[in-house]
Amino acid sequence: MSMIFFACVVRVRDGLPLSASTDFHLNQDFLECRKRLKALSSMLARYPSRGTAKGRNLSIHFLSSGDVACMAICSSSYSTIMAFCFLEELRWEFAASYNTRSISSASRPYAFIEFDNIIQKVKHHFNSTRGSRARANWEKVEEELKLQPPVQLQLEATELLNGLSNGGHAGGHVEVVPTYRMQPVTPLGILSLVLNIMCGALNLIRGVHLAEYSFQEDHEGIGNVIAFFLPFLACVFQCYLYLFYSSARKVKTFVLLLCVCSCNIYLYGLRNLWQISFHVGVASLSSYQILTRQLLEKQPDCGV
Repeated sequence: MSMIFFACVVRVRDGLPLSASTDFHLNQDFLECRKRLKALSSMLARYPSRGTAKGRNLSIHFLSSGDVACMAICSSSYSTIMAFCFLEELRWEFAASYNTRSISSASRPYAFIEFDNIIQKVKHHFNSTRGSRARANWEKVEEELKLQPPVQLQLEATELLNGLSNGGHAGGHVEVVPTYRMQPVTPLGILSLVLNIMCGALNLIRGVHLAEYSFQEDHEGIGNVIAFFLPFLACVFQCYLYLFYSSARKVKTFVLLLCVCSCNIYLYGLRNLWQISFHVGVASLSSYQILTRQLLEKQPDCGV
């Protein structure tokens, strides 16, 4: 029967299991496959982001992204494309549930065992699907696998049992940065970007002009120069945080907002209250847009 039997999430750098499906199979082939999966999980840092270890009856598929890898044991007849669709969905569910700091600080096996509920739900969804697949999504995943084919391993290879890598299988590890998908940009978000760029440009222009004067005549005005350049940098980073995902976004957002507010208060005298209010208002709007633009809950489910 073509199906997914087992799935787990591990930490790439040391193979620490973070969560796993609570599936109990007494089949000898499955038990042996579990041993090989455990050995392979400790060597994931040596392999590219996608890989498949083929066996006669069972196969192991893995997908790593950053310091997290999702692994699955499937029947050998199960579609490789569907297996990676399953792993992609698991990866996005896990990324939406736990941040990088908690993953890095995990010190005991199965620290996120409660994630088993989601693993079981997604696994059941993929195993029980009987409808036709969406052709566009199927072709998209198939094309990605053609462009970046999974490394092929032999499930019976001895190095998966003793933890030693075979030079023919393990080349240099290709570090893969997670490509998180954000929610679509809103019209208000575009407005905040435009205003932020305008404020950044104003700060840069004023700072450069003041720097020329300060270095020539008024050396005591260096503090004002810094107070113009810091909000300029803050505006740049606010645009980055809105457009791209970053860990600890909330903390970074509040730090940048505090920087803009503090520097504008310091510049009182060089700027009037209306100008200060405008810059603080734009920074506040940008901060709100950053905090409300979240990750998409999950990847497209590849038509299943």
